Amino acid sequence: MLRYTLRQLEYFVAVGETGSIARASERINVSSPSISSAISQLEAEFGLPLFVRQHAQGLSLTQAGRQMLDQAKTVLREAGAMMDIAGDISGSVRGPLSIGCLLTFAQLVLPTLRRGFEAEFSEVRLRQHELNQVELFSALRRSEIDVALTYDLDLPADLQFTALVRLPPIALMGTAHPLADRDVVTVEDLSAHPMVLLDLPLSADYFLSLFDHAGGKPVIAERTRDMAVMRSMVGNDFGYSIANVRPLSDTSPDGNPVRVIPIGGKVRALRMGLLTAQDADRSNAVRAFIEYAASLVRTGRLDRIGGEPLV
Repeated sequence: MLRYTLRQLEYFVAVGETGSIARASERINVSSPSISSAISQLEAEFGLPLFVRQHAQGLSLTQAGRQMLDQAKTVLREAGAMMDIAGDISGSVRGPLSIGCLLTFAQLVLPTLRRGFEAEFSEVRLRQHELNQVELFSALRRSEIDVALTYDLDLPADLQFTALVRLPPIALMGTAHPLADRDVVTVEDLSAHPMVLLDLPLSADYFLSLFDHAGGKPVIAERTRDMAVMRSMVGNDFGYSIANVRPLSDTSPDGNPVRVIPIGGKVRALRMGLLTAQDADRSNAVRAFIEYAASLVRTGRLDRIGGEPLV
């Protein structure tokens, strides 16, 4: 007779992935004492220590804990599959749904998308993850997420992409920049000036490829992996930067004005869309999420990020 619950396994996975009861508590919105109690109950039931408690560094999985973590994820995936089957039979949209989003634009798109979807499909338990492109690919293949909102950057052949919006590149610069009075700039115009590069896996390669196609190279003055930091550096005149999603404000996070200028010429636009494993859209919840995201685009509720609708 099993004397542990799926909920306890969910808490165990959250701690195992975050390495901290406090961080797991924030991630799944459950109190730390409840999580701690669940871990203790699992260890007593299995007769194994799952974690090594390190007061300064948090919790580290034991060798047994690592094996049990992999199995717990499998059990939770299979339990989710049972909910999908039940939903297919009943025609309802219900059960867990794990969403990944490219961290460069997650703050602009994901909260709006999630709030509306949860309001319409109240029986879906949704969790979100902000990741870079390579991490999204890995999470989809390991079934840690069901669907990812991202760009069509170096997409692997084993994953399926549904395009939503076409987003040409734009230049961001402070109002004192020599090109700030232009209505349009070209990559050739930009190549003579210092650049603040958003240095994320695959994203950076895309930004640099714009200059390769123009036969030049950018002058990289600064690098950052954070979109907000990039905008603040641009607003403080460390250089211009390039993005594809239009900021919702014409000021940087620290209050300086920032101009957004289209990049003209033959430059590759990116497509934002939803990425899934092959056949993942057989799940009612995934199908509903894809259709809901497309409806936001069709009705203009994502027009604020710029670009051209593709649905």
